[in-house]
Amino acid sequence: MTTFPELLSALHDESGMSLSELAAHLHYDRSAVHHWKTGRRTAPRVVAERADAALGGDGELVEAWVRDDERRRQEAALHRVRAAAAAMSRDLCALSSFDTAELEDGVAATAVDYLSTPPSQMTERAHVLRTEALERIRSGHYRRADRSDLYVAAGRASGVLAYAVLDMGDPEEALLHASAAGECAARAGDAELGAWVAGTKSLISRFQGDYGQALTFIREGYQFVGAGHGTGEARLLCGEAQCLANLGDSRAANAALNAAENARERIRRGDSLEGLFGFSRAKQAYYAGSSLIWLDGGHDAERAAREASSAIAQWQGGPTSERSLDDEHLAHIYLATARVQLDDVEGAADAIGPVLSLPVEEQISWIVKRMDRLSGMLSAPRYAGNRTAIETVESINALAA
Repeated sequence: MTTFPELLSALHDESGMSLSELAAHLHYDRSAVHHWKTGRRTAPRVVAERADAALGGDGELVEAWVRDDERRRQEAALHRVRAAAAAMSRDLCALSSFDTAELEDGVAATAVDYLSTPPSQMTERAHVLRTEALERIRSGHYRRADRSDLYVAAGRASGVLAYAVLDMGDPEEALLHASAAGECAARAGDAELGAWVAGTKSLISRFQGDYGQALTFIREGYQFVGAGHGTGEARLLCGEAQCLANLGDSRAANAALNAAENARERIRRGDSLEGLFGFSRAKQAYYAGSSLIWLDGGHDAERAAREASSAIAQWQGGPTSERSLDDEHLAHIYLATARVQLDDVEGAADAIGPVLSLPVEEQISWIVKRMDRLSGMLSAPRYAGNRTAIETVESINALAA
């Protein structure tokens, strides 16, 4: 049976339309249409309806989309049943000789998938994995040597939940999951997870605008770093820079970012888990850009623009396993913000373009918050007669609506 991407691609090729022309009919950009044609991303139903009308599909495109959607739902349901059945079989077969490797592999895969998957889907996966780990801990169905590994798995699953619900806009629930992750890290004696939790708690406080508490969490986290193991110190220093920038201390914020670069150079052993629990060079550049836009422009804005541009380039040119699409979208907003601070409105409009075509399901809470600030900056009286500023604000408001 022909899939939606296959049929969309075939009808488009037959139509003779350019990709830009089709994108205009669908009210999305060329990049999004390309992803739908290749099957890399799932198109919303409204896209199927518009494409069917534009390409003369006579309802076939909508039917193909419905079939694909039903298949995805069935596969998700089957995945949940199989996961539960497999867990029960392991209970019956393994009991006290339970091997944690499969559970750890599931957590590792979830950490990587988080970078390119909507948080709602990650919430369900993380919950299933954590439930399994906790049931093992409570029941005693594990080898004595596996106890720490089970707590680390439960802690990391809690960390995924913290990020997911924060991306969906609930910092209180996120802090609850982060605190659970911290308890698991303490019981496992895992310093790497402990440092990650401290950085995540600080991130949650920054989301709430409480930079004093965010700074306290960062400084509590330094007890877990040292000896050149992992990126925890670099991540914490970048979090400190964000706090200091929001508190108006340019000199200290830049010093923290420079210290983070030095900390990365001292790393002798990488992170034990990538994806959400890693801190790539692109992520570090992203943190720098997202810090300095809260200062007064000038040299800080120039560095913010360089760092945000570097993050985008590294993600787009690097391995898929390290590419965080949500952070990449945010980096475009930070680049646009820095350019406005430098009075480059045209450059800001160009930077924000990829974000303006995002479907609703990809507009995480951070994007909404940061776009609102950018809209406010472009609405300042100094840009009252600037057509680019006015049109960009209108586009941002339309996206929010």
